[in-house]
Amino acid sequence: MKPLVPPSCRHRCLIALAVLGACASVGAEEGASTVDAHLSVGAAAVSGDPADRALFGQYNGLRDDRHHGLLDFGYLRRDAVTGTWAELVGRNLLLDTRELGWSWQRQGRWRIGADYAEQVRREPLTVNTGLIGAGSAHPQVVHLGAGPGTGAGLDLQTRRKGLGAEFARWISPVLSFEARLERETRDGARLFGVGFSCPTSLAIGCGPTTATQTGSAVLLVPEPIGARHSQAQARLTYGGERLTLSAGYYGSFFSNDYGTLRPSIPGVLNNPLGAPLPLASGLQAELASPVALAPDNHAHQVDVTGAYSFAAATRASFRFAYTMARQEQDFAAAGLASAPAGASHLGARVDTSLAHVAVTTRPLPRLTLAADWRYEDRNDDTPLARYVVEGALATTNRSESRTRNRGKAQATLRLPYRLAASAGIDYELIDRGALTSTHVVRGVSALRRETEEFGYRFELRRQMTETVSGSIAWSSARRDGSAWLRPGATGGASEVDPATGLPASAVFAPHLADRERDKLRLFALWQASERLSLNLALESGQDRFDTPTRFSLRDSRVELASVDALYSLSEVWSIDGHVSYSRQQLDQARPEGYLLAFDNRSTSAGLGLNGKLGERLDLGGGLSYLQDRSDYAQSLDGSASAALVALLNATGGLPQILYRRTELRLFGQYALSGRSSLRLDAIYQKARFNDWAYGHAGVPFVFGDNTTVWMLEQQDLAFVGLRYTLRWQ
Repeated sequence: MKPLVPPSCRHRCLIALAVLGACASVGAEEGASTVDAHLSVGAAAVSGDPADRALFGQYNGLRDDRHHGLLDFGYLRRDAVTGTWAELVGRNLLLDTRELGWSWQRQGRWRIGADYAEQVRREPLTVNTGLIGAGSAHPQVVHLGAGPGTGAGLDLQTRRKGLGAEFARWISPVLSFEARLERETRDGARLFGVGFSCPTSLAIGCGPTTATQTGSAVLLVPEPIGARHSQAQARLTYGGERLTLSAGYYGSFFSNDYGTLRPSIPGVLNNPLGAPLPLASGLQAELASPVALAPDNHAHQVDVTGAYSFAAATRASFRFAYTMARQEQDFAAAGLASAPAGASHLGARVDTSLAHVAVTTRPLPRLTLAADWRYEDRNDDTPLARYVVEGALATTNRSESRTRNRGKAQATLRLPYRLAASAGIDYELIDRGALTSTHVVRGVSALRRETEEFGYRFELRRQMTETVSGSIAWSSARRDGSAWLRPGATGGASEVDPATGLPASAVFAPHLADRERDKLRLFALWQASERLSLNLALESGQDRFDTPTRFSLRDSRVELASVDALYSLSEVWSIDGHVSYSRQQLDQARPEGYLLAFDNRSTSAGLGLNGKLGERLDLGGGLSYLQDRSDYAQSLDGSASAALVALLNATGGLPQILYRRTELRLFGQYALSGRSSLRLDAIYQKARFNDWAYGHAGVPFVFGDNTTVWMLEQQDLAFVGLRYTLRWQ
């Protein structure tokens, strides 16, 4: 059966019906209500090819084609007699980012509405491959025998379509009800892959790399996307003179068309040096093993939130919530075989209880006290089954139950000269429970059941005056924990003395380590004159970690500085600007002599000018600059092997990652009449991005089948858009 509306016309027909409906409503209601409406049509052009627009057009729908149509409209009808509002809005209706919204309400009585939106995310990386069936659950990997770059281009994109509806009803002056339903569909494919390296205890019999066979491979296999996510919300609210109370429900429902990804693997792939060789025994089967994708799941939350005023100076607020999350997708239906006996599905059950209470009081005219406590208990009741088989050892999944207590208290004292001083304390305790006795932990040498953190903070603020206001704040926190636990070789963990019970090469997780955190923050607003105002923000912080061995994150630092300025040149012309700088550093050490100092610096600046020429012409624009640079200073200590020393000397370590963008934006809007105008927008953007993860120095990353992934390092483009807008009332 053919669809009533041809696919190529559906969006255009929808847009036309919406516009005609708005215009018809205007005509029908003319003289009976107040109407404010506009219709904007135009065209836009972008220079370059899709590679030049990879970053610019990633989300805005301007990547694939050079020429685009522009269509927006808005319609608002107000009836002062009945107090009703009706609104219909459409944005970017000829692009892939189209939005359409409708609402109708009577103030203080009811409101209904609906909205529709689309978005397309295009992969900025350029892919050349021989892959067959990309975006399906069973793609076929093809080795490009003629070498890299001899395949076909692959355009990976993800399209989202969302539809929502809402309803609100004010039952009485103190009681109201609100509800909203949303549904989003996602289709397409995104960058993904599979890989395996032999030999390993996870695959007994998988052969190593030799002169005649390859025992490892990394392959590009896009993840297929075909999912639906629905959300439902409802809330009943009571607002009395002293008590406000709200009870609500939130539901999340996710379903996926694809349970697994299972590629077909050829018998020949490249070895690490790029030479095609037959696969080692067992490698083909491992690479073709099904990869589990996001499973169907659902979650439900009910909560009660409220506040009560005991007196004019004392108020308490609270929130109690209970959430249950479930994941029960059948393994066989998803395409996963060899499940443990008796486990047809994961049967995931996670229940979370939350309680939060806060109190604020003013016992003295100049003194305010505040305190709150938050308790969260996450109970993971997922059944245990032996999912992981490593040689002769079969281990289970891990229970992720935990409780978390967080509290804080603060006192604020108003001082002379419009000053206010605050002092506060913070506390956090996390209890992760006992480690599952049948689960084996990999990647770290020691764990902790509990971590406890205590902190304090001080702040001095000057309230707004005619010229200067601002604040200075300092905070400090210390975290330690319970005894260190050593994971067992067959599961569970036992308490140990780190000095004698752990090896010198033990690795520690940063979120469990003892930590000292200090932070200083400064903010100031200065109205230098009637024409000039300045905002200044400075922030500096440092974390220092302490673990039994040095193999962990050792310290990290954060710095931030920014200045914003606004200057009025005249009554119709103004200039604004900003400069900001941030830096993040961390130092860490790993076994076998690896030392890494990561340094990320980000700088941005902008200058804008806006004003009018005469009564009809508005002009403006801005020049902005952004640079984000990441450096990896690598070194080795005395424990490093000769091979590692030779490798670092030969490669120089990880190269720098740099993202730099310079952008010029200009606009001009001319009023043709009191009801119509013409607007011209122009953009010139120059960007550079040299992420070495998918190519370096002009050489693309090559997968084991000669698939290549790369991005044009230097991307320059120009955008011009012209719009005609008609308004009527």
